[in-house]
Amino acid sequence: MNPLRIGTRGSPLALWQARHVAELLRPLAAPRPVEFVEIETSGDRIRDLALSQIGGDGLFTKEIQRALLSNTVDIAVHSLKDLPTTHVAGLSLAAVPERGPAGDAFVSKMYARFDQLPQGATVGTSSLRRRSQALHRRPDLHLVDLRGNVDTRLRKLEEQRLDAIVLAEAGLLRLGLHSVVTELLDPQWMLPAIGQGALGLECRSQDVPVLDLLDRLNHRATRQAVLAERALLRGLGGGCLVPIGASTRIVGERLHLRGAVLSTNGDRRIMAEHEGDASDAEAIGRRLAEILLTSGAAELLRPSAPPGGGEKV
Repeated sequence: MNPLRIGTRGSPLALWQARHVAELLRPLAAPRPVEFVEIETSGDRIRDLALSQIGGDGLFTKEIQRALLSNTVDIAVHSLKDLPTTHVAGLSLAAVPERGPAGDAFVSKMYARFDQLPQGATVGTSSLRRRSQALHRRPDLHLVDLRGNVDTRLRKLEEQRLDAIVLAEAGLLRLGLHSVVTELLDPQWMLPAIGQGALGLECRSQDVPVLDLLDRLNHRATRQAVLAERALLRGLGGGCLVPIGASTRIVGERLHLRGAVLSTNGDRRIMAEHEGDASDAEAIGRRLAEILLTSGAAELLRPSAPPGGGEKV
């Protein structure tokens, strides 16, 4: 019997995510075996530049999608925040399992809270979204780029004598490193990335058996939330070089979505919110994008915007 092949990056966090999905799939796919195929992506190969300098969407997903299309793997496991909203012909986002924590974590050896950082403190992050929001709250801070796996970034906190770093809470939790979290940042001002904490399972659009199998892993509320967030990003036309954040809350059948677009240096922030029936998740995201654009976000999203405008992770 042909194995069910899961394509994944080779980082510790990506492998954890692939193994987690495999555990969910094995009882559903039995007796078909499940195996992993590790794939190196552009984002993995280029480690000496900031993500914003590399440019382009799909730095951590394109090679895995090509493996799907070439029938090298049957399922791709993505961190959903890495997956571009542009549709790839022949592929389907078949499942979104239940989401982990969506927020960001402040990690420091010296300070108990972000707001306790001294004037001019040095903070490391790999995300323009985190950088811009941190500078919006504390324009005095010195933000430095921090690439690498979670363990690498935690090591650099000490090696580079940084005052603090900011990481996704979900990654720390999944790697058993939640104890290093000093403070969970308030999503009222540090809005998460689109799809943060969620996994996206892709397969070939014509692979009906795998589509049916993955459909059983869908978590309804999570899928509604990320569909709204991704529709917001798509409506804004935000690529990888604009700081955009979103926070979703579902209560009963109502979905509430907050979104923000910032300038790269954090001096400007356009924030708005919208809510509606959760079954119309994508419509809510599209409408919020329209509200943000008419509220001034369009200026920040222009490629030719001055230093006060432009980027996203």
